[in-house]
Amino acid sequence: MTVSLTRRFLPRVSPLLRRRCCYSQAAAETKIDVAVPELPPFDYSPPPYSGPTASEILAKRKEYLSPSLFHFYKTPLNVVEGRKQYLFDENGRRYLDAFGGIATVCCGHCHPDVVEAIVNQTKRLQHSTVLYLNHAIADFAEALTSKLPRNLKVVFFTNSGTEANELAIMIARLYTGCHDIISVRNSYHGNAAGTMGATAQSIWKFNVVQSGVHHAVNPDPYRGVFGSDGEKYARDVQDIIQFGTSGNVAAFISEPIQGVGGIVEMAPGYLPSVYNIVRKAGGLCIADEVQAGFARTGSHFWGFQSHGVVPDIVTMAKGIGNGIPLGAVVTTPEIAEVLTRRCYFNTFGGNPVCTAAGLAVLKVIEKEKLQENAFVVGSYLKERLTALEDKYELIGDVRGSGLMLGVELVTDRELKTPATAETLRVMDQMKELGVLIGKGGYYGNVFRITPPLCFSKEDADFLADAMDLTLSRM
Repeated sequence: MTVSLTRRFLPRVSPLLRRRCCYSQAAAETKIDVAVPELPPFDYSPPPYSGPTASEILAKRKEYLSPSLFHFYKTPLNVVEGRKQYLFDENGRRYLDAFGGIATVCCGHCHPDVVEAIVNQTKRLQHSTVLYLNHAIADFAEALTSKLPRNLKVVFFTNSGTEANELAIMIARLYTGCHDIISVRNSYHGNAAGTMGATAQSIWKFNVVQSGVHHAVNPDPYRGVFGSDGEKYARDVQDIIQFGTSGNVAAFISEPIQGVGGIVEMAPGYLPSVYNIVRKAGGLCIADEVQAGFARTGSHFWGFQSHGVVPDIVTMAKGIGNGIPLGAVVTTPEIAEVLTRRCYFNTFGGNPVCTAAGLAVLKVIEKEKLQENAFVVGSYLKERLTALEDKYELIGDVRGSGLMLGVELVTDRELKTPATAETLRVMDQMKELGVLIGKGGYYGNVFRITPPLCFSKEDADFLADAMDLTLSRM
């Protein structure tokens, strides 16, 4: 662990800092010998690439695309092809994709069954309108609802997670006749008007009107004020209802595991308590499964299932289409009825190509037992990462479930000081070794590990070994 020059040359040094300095000096004097890992063998090599170079693409992005776009790494990566859990750059170099297009590629890049479904449907009918009949949307809706509990059997298809959450919030407000929404601090639910209000990180919120949303204390076992006591966090939701609303609310929305917020798991017992409190106040419970859904957590198909609750509305996207723009809202027939009060329509939501892809994704997850693989490989990888936490002071916490894992870096374990700069350096060095991981959390100091669900134990070893080597060089 390094200590900044500023802190080293402070005239007065605390006992805690002295201990840290001593540790850093000891670490520097003790050479950690870690071998350079090698990518697992793979039976595919891409054909030579003859398209624009990374520098040419970057120049066009700067000239023609929004200045809000940003990229990872000091030297941006030009990805030209993907197969299963691997990506290839313009030079044909292979990388282990441990980010999965931000928890989106679940079956693996360019899975042949999904590609075939997309191509075949495109050849027959690319688009018409839901004003006509077509079996693709009905077949997928039937298959999708079979994966959900109880009476959650009415589907509204959208094009993204933001759209799905926007619709879910509107449905809740219409059904209850209330305007107030409760979400959780540090959450991310989208970047449109309603979802930006529900999102609770300033870095993702513009200064526009975002009314009627209250943000409850985050039940974060690592950084939260009540540790792992879910019941205590739930009391804040009760306080919000009693002192911040009329006593009735439209809905409570939460991710089962916060994705953008840094793979934060909710304290045990929190969701059951909150669902009970919210329903007593006349509100609906919305589960945002955009990142955690579709078998990613391994133990269950949906993240909410691990909490022992059944929501009134479930939203989903990302993994639903393995990269195809597709999202959905699933609710009960009674709640769904509210949209008949006016005309509700989505031009591209539920189009034949996307729903054909979605059905193919469900079949691949079942056929290849990807949920079981996410559990087995994810548990193994978490063990490897936890061992690194014991080895390196820079790692403050390892968390998550299945193949939705987070590694938080801190410069001080006691103060939990975010190691933002170190996180960027580790990411860059791991990329040079052939591993692509994401980052998140409010301070940008959490590695987000959300690879395709076909990730193997050999891949897990390569990732952990690459992180081990990189941290040994810090």
